[in-house]
Amino acid sequence: MDGKLTDLEPVRIEAGELTGENTLNPYLQGFYEGTNRETTALDLEVIGEIPKDLHGGYYRNGPNPVRAPSDMHHWFDGDGMLHGILFEDGKAQYRNRFVRTDDFIAEQNGTLEAGGVMLPAHRNRPDKVYKDTANTDVIMHNGQLMALWYVSGTPVRVDPVTLDTIGNESFGGKLPRNVSAHSKVDPETGEFVFFDYSLYEPWMSFGVVNAKNELTNFQRVELPGPRLPHDMGLTKNYAILHDLPVIFSESGMRKSMWNITNSGEPARFGVVPRNGTGDQIRWFETEPCYIYHVINSWEEGDEVIMAACKMVPNGLAKDPKYGPYAAHVNVMALHAVPVEWRMNMRTGEIKMRQLDDRIGEFPVINLDYAAKKTRWSYHVSMAPTDLQKFDGMIKYDLITGDAVEHKYEPGVYGSEPAFAPRIGAKGEDDGYVVVFVTDEASRTSEARIIDARNFDAGPVARVLLPARVPAGFHGTWVRGDQLVA
Repeated sequence: MDGKLTDLEPVRIEAGELTGENTLNPYLQGFYEGTNRETTALDLEVIGEIPKDLHGGYYRNGPNPVRAPSDMHHWFDGDGMLHGILFEDGKAQYRNRFVRTDDFIAEQNGTLEAGGVMLPAHRNRPDKVYKDTANTDVIMHNGQLMALWYVSGTPVRVDPVTLDTIGNESFGGKLPRNVSAHSKVDPETGEFVFFDYSLYEPWMSFGVVNAKNELTNFQRVELPGPRLPHDMGLTKNYAILHDLPVIFSESGMRKSMWNITNSGEPARFGVVPRNGTGDQIRWFETEPCYIYHVINSWEEGDEVIMAACKMVPNGLAKDPKYGPYAAHVNVMALHAVPVEWRMNMRTGEIKMRQLDDRIGEFPVINLDYAAKKTRWSYHVSMAPTDLQKFDGMIKYDLITGDAVEHKYEPGVYGSEPAFAPRIGAKGEDDGYVVVFVTDEASRTSEARIIDARNFDAGPVARVLLPARVPAGFHGTWVRGDQLVA
């Protein structure tokens, strides 16, 4: 952080006012309302003391509409915005930037051909039938961040210090189609393992990009019909693909609308050698369920293990005060519990074990341990409300199922956190959990640093931010040595 890099001048875009039925959409207002200012802040007020052994960057992606939408708007439709805070030598810098996707630029120019997921799909765009926002996930690979979109879109490279958009990533022009959010990076090999799926065709695919950014494998996997997977698993030798019973309804398929239904079929996990072929996949059937987010996956002898958050019914009624958005609100109230599946590659047997009955989601781990056996994971805890709000975090022992909770003050809600190993860490949970939180009443935000081994205590430091961080999606941690490299 020597100040030699130049930033974009802070930008403000006039957002406009909500009109019509969008005045009933809670995911455009209050805690969820986007910020229309790009900010750079190099001198931040700190309550407490930022640990000197904390070095790196915490980033979080999320939907942030540039303009007030006039059509029906899903929370997932908002333009991608990255929020990032860099720590070094007990000091911090904060920046936020829009991810300048092709569709972001086209919308500014008035040439955008596709809308959000509550509108008819633009089937004349064969590879992207909805607006591609890169608003969902953010990962580090080959020295740069990549912003990714959940419906499979174009990966967008971003500078991890300035957050300036570098440009689209095609892996040397060899990317066959798109990349979905929740693709994985192997910390030992530097490989990026991704998956892609087609909304209206019966197949999905997976691929491998090496540490030099070269596409080394790409394979197609045939399916019984179009599917809507959200995440994948990765182990030392395998990718784990999801064939889940939440699919487009027949009416949705005919009308090219995002209209989903539960088929009642078993959930299937496809274990395939990451450098193998699509026809080498082995499917393991389990009870019907949906999974948004995988905790981690690894191998033990003949078994491939995947820990994930399994959705359970939320028990909430659709509230008529949200008008046409009542169903959207109900679906967004994520209720999930941590579950482990063990798939035996020799016998074909699959076993499921629920670790806890607390409601949580958005799990994160120490990314240095991704794709190998982990003991600890950190989940957001869901507030008892009909909207998606994170009122704290839960640290899980994945072996015993024991948990420790860290709760925020009333009216303060968090983001997906990230685990930050301390410099010279001696173990998997030797470090800090970093998270953005926002006070809903005061509309102020801060970054908090929590000692992972003293998880239920207060933060060791609170970094006050000059910009509000709206509710959003996924985050990551990048070690300081990776930033230097």
